[in-house]
Amino acid sequence: MLVERYSGNPIIKPEDIKPSRKDFEVICTFNAGVARLDNEVILLLRIAERPLSYNPKVCLSPIYDSNVDSLIIKSFDNSNPEFDFSDKRVIKTSRGNYLTSISHFRVARSKDGIHFDIDEKPTIFPSNIYEAYGIEDPRISLIEDIFYISYAAISSMGIVNCLISTKDFYTFTRYGAIFHPDNKDVVIFPEKIHNKYYALHRPSISNFGKPDIWIAESPDLIHWGNHRYLMGTREGYWDNGRIGGSAIPFKTKEGWLEIYHGATKEDRYCLGAVLLDADEPWKIIARSEEPFIEPQFDYEVNGFFGNVIFCCGVLYEDSKVKIYYGAADTTLAFAEVHVEEILKRMR
Repeated sequence: MLVERYSGNPIIKPEDIKPSRKDFEVICTFNAGVARLDNEVILLLRIAERPLSYNPKVCLSPIYDSNVDSLIIKSFDNSNPEFDFSDKRVIKTSRGNYLTSISHFRVARSKDGIHFDIDEKPTIFPSNIYEAYGIEDPRISLIEDIFYISYAAISSMGIVNCLISTKDFYTFTRYGAIFHPDNKDVVIFPEKIHNKYYALHRPSISNFGKPDIWIAESPDLIHWGNHRYLMGTREGYWDNGRIGGSAIPFKTKEGWLEIYHGATKEDRYCLGAVLLDADEPWKIIARSEEPFIEPQFDYEVNGFFGNVIFCCGVLYEDSKVKIYYGAADTTLAFAEVHVEEILKRMR
């Protein structure tokens, strides 16, 4: 497939970002929501930071404490056998799990869609008990003249999806949690369909279910119901481990095209697509048999969590899908592909 990666990838790296405080370091800048506002491309970057550590015998976890409206740092002894440090992203304990970093959102602006001016301070920062471990993976839906941003909020109570809105990416309105825990990858369609809003979401797995994509509807973007199973993982395919919605669906002459992420059981993340009926988006017309972009280059294979291409936003312009994607959970990269290249390889 003729996917063209930008020759200067990655376009945004951790060293391009100023930490939110002097005793922190930025380790990842990735999984950005994307929108166009007037003549600018806007990214809402996910920025992951961690406390600077000067003691190799301890592992630190930053936590937002709503009681003091500030971050606190929790220490874990590396030699304690009760703690599991096998996943560099998580500290697993008998009392619960903790993250080794905390994420916030930061706005970046660009005239050409490649070279960005990045805000020096956080735009959206954890601010309540549901966001104690950070906020992740923003997705931006332009509905009429308002940008609605869904994102995952992480805490010891689980993962909930929250909603905020803005008209200018300077001031924001918060609406709180709109999906119960545990749920991720909420992607809101950019217009009403027969007077209803629709969203894709990925409920947590149970002893019976799998990490599959569902669809829900709403009268007001706040209250969601009529949840229906949409599509699942596939044995023997590139998405046999887990799947989830990635970019905001966009309309083609064939229907709604949704760019989604899929992972193998070995956690190799790629991007594919599913085509949904324009009037009944719970009906699947076609789906990618192979990913249209997969980890190949060093910046996609090696990083904080390697072999990952993960997307939260695309621009569909001039018949091209312009993809802003997280590479190896470390940097942000850019690629584009003609929409027909995706559609003709679907079944």
